[in-house]
Amino acid sequence: MSSAWDLTFAVRPPRAVFLNFPLNHETGKANDPALQRRILLDAFRAFETLWAPGQILTLPYVWDPADRSWEDTDFGPGVELYGVGTPIQGGFAERTLGRAGRARA
Repeated sequence: MSSAWDLTFAVRPPRAVFLNFPLNHETGKANDPALQRRILLDAFRAFETLWAPGQILTLPYVWDPADRSWEDTDFGPGVELYGVGTPIQGGFAERTLGRAGRARA
């Protein structure tokens, strides 16, 4: 699970689940066990759909639709994640969440 898409793409784990939440909040908001449970279940379900190495599944949750200021704090201009530097946005594989329609090879 990751909340830093550029870093995840640069590291190229075999498979990953991305959540567009502030850094270190990959399993959801504190004191919101219902949200945390949904996120974890969706992450586990991703194992059924992520077949190809390098796939990054983006979960559909939103931290706060009325306030995205955390993005400037965590990812704004001048912020460099672990030496990754320039964002990498192209060429990634992504599938929608759900069962794969084919058998595993």
